[in-house]
Amino acid sequence: MRVSKIGKSLSHLYVQVLIGIVAGVLVGHFYPDTGSQLKPLGDLFIKLIRMLLAPIIFASVVVGIARMNDLHEAGRVGVKAVLYFEVASTIALAVGLVIVNVIRPGSGMNIDPAKIDSSAIATYTHAAQQHGMLDFFMSIVPNSVVGAFANGDILPIIFFSVLFAISLARLGPRAAPFVDMLDMFLQGMFGVVRIVMYVAPIGAFGGMAFTIARYGIGTLASFGQLMLCLYLTSVFFVVVVLGLVMRMCGLSLWKFLRYIRDEIFITLGTASTEAVLPQMLIKMEKLGCSRPVVGMVLPTGYTFNADGTAIYLTMAALFIAQAMNIHLTIWDQLLLLGVMLLTSKGSAGVAGAGFVALAATLATMHKVPVSGLVLLLGVDRFLNEARAVTNLIGNGVATIVVARWEGALDMNQARSMLNGNADTGIDAPESMSQEPTVGTAPAKETVIRPNTQPNTH
Repeated sequence: MRVSKIGKSLSHLYVQVLIGIVAGVLVGHFYPDTGSQLKPLGDLFIKLIRMLLAPIIFASVVVGIARMNDLHEAGRVGVKAVLYFEVASTIALAVGLVIVNVIRPGSGMNIDPAKIDSSAIATYTHAAQQHGMLDFFMSIVPNSVVGAFANGDILPIIFFSVLFAISLARLGPRAAPFVDMLDMFLQGMFGVVRIVMYVAPIGAFGGMAFTIARYGIGTLASFGQLMLCLYLTSVFFVVVVLGLVMRMCGLSLWKFLRYIRDEIFITLGTASTEAVLPQMLIKMEKLGCSRPVVGMVLPTGYTFNADGTAIYLTMAALFIAQAMNIHLTIWDQLLLLGVMLLTSKGSAGVAGAGFVALAATLATMHKVPVSGLVLLLGVDRFLNEARAVTNLIGNGVATIVVARWEGALDMNQARSMLNGNADTGIDAPESMSQEPTVGTAPAKETVIRPNTQPNTH
């Protein structure tokens, strides 16, 4: 009996990923030469997922918008999503700003800016030069649609997908066969995702082994106060802020975290939310969020709703200032917060993008030298894990909020899924084949059911 229980536990993906993470830490620490050569395992898994992102995002957005009853509905969902994104990002920035001023993790380091070798961050500072506000808005429109798909640029793909979906919606019933075919293509892509997910534990093992071997556990001790500060702040934001938001929606945050535990562990092991975007699209729809809302909000949130990155930006910028004994007035910090509202956008779930955003922020401010980023190089990978997981959870909650706000969330189905009354794992691909599709009927008629629960707002 005990053997069968152990075997059942090991069949869950999150358990396999957790084992991979622990094994990676052990290999990286005790066999660093071997661990430093395992980076390709993590990179290969991320590459397998990235090859699927462009077609999945395109199909999800197009099918979702094209099957809306009218274009005003699509516009309304988009406005609500952006409004929530901005409020959540501002709160995340403010929380990070307050806590880093209270704990002051960089105080006492007394770093002399003149003695810092900035050659190690040349790549990031160069990328930051193309990270200004004007460059951000210009990057929304791709030079070539084919180029955007080839490079996997999420924001330009979303922009083109929205335009294409609007044009299909205006064609009316004539476009229905093509939309049905695109929906079938999307289901096929999700099938590929389920196959790729079988190698997630190997990817998590390789990524963690390389990280520990490359930077060492000793690096964690050296910058332990900053890491502890960031992780505790992220936990506070998720538990208190997002927990309150979920309570307002009438759902349990803890149950939601349990529902997406596979994705959380994969993100922790790979330090990238890109690795779980396709599966999150499936899970949010199974949770009861309508397909149009999921298709619009979740991919867009990867660019505009980076709560973890927002917390990281404020804490890292002030950590560098404190370490270099640079005093920033309250007005300097408020200006910093305003700049970060712009630079925190566009991270798109890519590991290391937050580091580039931080470089862009410091370059814009001119108060804190960009060379101070060298102080974070050794621990950025570990910091990236915290912000990636927070980004993942934040985008899942954002999808629920917009769906609930729009009246496009089946509360009965959501509670049933969160209570574990239906299969939620990605370790059982056959169960996903039972997932209802929207076929030729309007999305709302097949996904939304009458809400018999009392309004808990």
